Amino acid sequence: MAEFTMELNDEQKEVRDWLHGFAADVIRPAAAEWDEREETPWPIIQEAAKLGIYSLDFYAQQFFDPSGLGIPMATEEIFWGDAGIGLSIMGTGLAAVGVLANGTEEQIGTWIPQMYGDVNDVKVAAFCSSEPDAGSDVAAMRTRAVYDEAKDEWVLNGTKTWATNGGIANVHVVVAVVDPELGSKGHASFIVPPSTPGLSQGQKFKKHGIRASHTAEVVLEDVRVPGHCLLGGKEKLDERMARARERAKSGGERVKNAAMATFEASRPAVGAMAVGTARAAYEEALEYAKTRTQFGRPIIDNQGIAFQLADMRTQIDAARLLVWRASWMATTGKKFESAEGSMSKLYASEVAKKVTAQAVQILGGNGFTREYPVERMHRDAAIYTIFEGTSEIQRLVIARTLSGMPIR
Repeated sequence: MAEFTMELNDEQKEVRDWLHGFAADVIRPAAAEWDEREETPWPIIQEAAKLGIYSLDFYAQQFFDPSGLGIPMATEEIFWGDAGIGLSIMGTGLAAVGVLANGTEEQIGTWIPQMYGDVNDVKVAAFCSSEPDAGSDVAAMRTRAVYDEAKDEWVLNGTKTWATNGGIANVHVVVAVVDPELGSKGHASFIVPPSTPGLSQGQKFKKHGIRASHTAEVVLEDVRVPGHCLLGGKEKLDERMARARERAKSGGERVKNAAMATFEASRPAVGAMAVGTARAAYEEALEYAKTRTQFGRPIIDNQGIAFQLADMRTQIDAARLLVWRASWMATTGKKFESAEGSMSKLYASEVAKKVTAQAVQILGGNGFTREYPVERMHRDAAIYTIFEGTSEIQRLVIARTLSGMPIR
């Protein structure tokens, strides 16, 4: 088991510096253009694929880093470049985590490579959980999956929303209700293979931030997928459903549903996204404060500015440490007994919103224009307290974990 350390080894530093160079040289110069276009930056994803950054091999190397720091380190650097482009590059990872968290070895080996494609034919994947009436309230999910035993197929019907890469993905991972009586415990995850009839893109959303990332509804109308597309397999599902029914009768411990297993594994990575955006805004504000003069001296000479920057850097470093701790715990199999994963996502996302707002304030009128990147960073940061569990939901998870009480 890897010991927890705050010091990256030489190999990790080399990867970090390589990613930082890509973010500085390729992502950041293109960020404003793709934010304005509100389109998936396929040329940037293609360039990332050519360099080996957008690939199953790179993702696996970082995911299986024994220290647990590979994914958060890589994510922070990519999102330091730009959050919208960063999510376009790394959004496939959420679908991949969904398969890793719930799938068999055969399913992992079959479907994750198809999510990325190859250098000559880049693909993306989508994880579809939220619905128009079921975001934070996963128990309200209505998308149904019904088993056709005669054909060994599952039939999916419903509408998903807020799906990153939804409708343009090669592979969709869809969470659906198998047993409505079990509420959130009666859910399962399904692979929808490429070009499956009945799956279509609904509304594409025009967003406040992360505009280079494609977000849309996914409509499922009598979508039939083979039995082997049920993640984990039917035998495992039947066993899990039986345990859930028994525990429901006895009032025993809860069983995690398919969506929550994915979100629990990905929360520290979302925290790392927020850290990257916050760090980028802080660095812009620091440089501006050192070069902008008012009343005959740089504005950083004023305590009102200097103290803000000191607090910004302190909060960013604290957020990173929470993310690293949660990532290390997840990799080494330590339980989140105090909801450490939710803590990391909660704190880092709140820090990103606060730090980017402070950066805009430090730049003053310039910070309010699109001539300076902190305006875009401030818009992008708003998503971190919303997606993959709002800050309010994270606080609820933490409070329930600490108290053992069913806080509502």
